Amino acid sequence: MIRSMTGYARAEAQGPWGRVSWELRAVNHRYLELQFRMPEEFRALETELRNRATARIGRGKVEATLRYGPPGEAEATLDIDNARLDAVLGALTKLMQRLPGVPPIDPLRLLGYPGVTRQPIVDMAPALAAAQQLFDGVLAEFTAMREREGERMSAHIEERAQLLETLSAEVLERAPQVRGAWLERLQTRMRELAVDIEPARLAQEAALSAQRLDVDEELSRLASHIVEVRQSLQRNEAVGRRLDFLMQELNREANTLSSKSQDADTTRCAVEMKVAIEQMREQVQNIE
Repeated sequence: MIRSMTGYARAEAQGPWGRVSWELRAVNHRYLELQFRMPEEFRALETELRNRATARIGRGKVEATLRYGPPGEAEATLDIDNARLDAVLGALTKLMQRLPGVPPIDPLRLLGYPGVTRQPIVDMAPALAAAQQLFDGVLAEFTAMREREGERMSAHIEERAQLLETLSAEVLERAPQVRGAWLERLQTRMRELAVDIEPARLAQEAALSAQRLDVDEELSRLASHIVEVRQSLQRNEAVGRRLDFLMQELNREANTLSSKSQDADTTRCAVEMKVAIEQMREQVQNIE
C-alpha cells in the first residue's frame, strides 16, 4: 500500500500528572527528516520515539511537537528562595547607592531572576509514560491518514494507466493504416514526378520506411512500464522514487512515439499520453 508524504495528526491526554499533546505534520522531502520539538524534561524519550517513527515512515520532512502543561497545583505554586532573594536585593541596594538616580527595580522582574523562585519537584515518570503512549496513538492516526491519501493517489494513477493502455491500443490498431498510407503517398509522388523506380528498389525503400515508422517496440515498453507501475503500487514499502523513475521512462517512450508519428491521430494519442503521464507524475511527487 502506498502512502502520501504529507500528513497531519494531533492528540491530547490529561491526568493527575498534567496535560500532554502531540502534533505530527509532514511535507514532501527527498529523504526522511525527523524533527522533534519537546520540553527538556522529555528529551530522554526522543531516541525511542524516533525509532518508532522511523519504523513506520519512509520519506518526508516530519515535525513532531510535544507540549506539556504541569498539574494545576504545580502551576499555581510559587516558592520563593528567601536567601537568594536577600542576596539579589543586597546587590541591587549597593548598585543603587553607587548609581544615584537609578529607578527602583520592578518586583516582578525580581521574580524572574534565576534562582529567586523554585519550581516544585514533580514526579515526571507518569507524564513521560503518558507522552510515550500518546505518541503511539498519534503516530497510528498519522500513518492511517497518509495511507488513505495514498489510496486516492493510487486510484488516480490507475485511471491514467488505463488511459495509456487505451491510447496504446488505438495507436497499434492504426499502425498498418499509417504504413499503407505512407506507401501510397510515396507511389503517388513518384508518379507525379514521372520517376521510374524498380519494384525491388521501391520494396526496399518501403521496408526501410516501415522500420522507421514501426512503433511496436515503444508500445511494448510502454506496456511493460505500466505493469511495473501497478506492481509498485502494491508494494508495502516506500516506492515514490521508483515510480518517479518509471514516469521518466513512460515519458521517454511517449516522446519517441510522437517523433515517429506520420498522421494526426497518432500525434494526438502521443500528446494525450504525455498529458496523462504528467498527471501521474504530479501524484508520484507526493508518494512516500
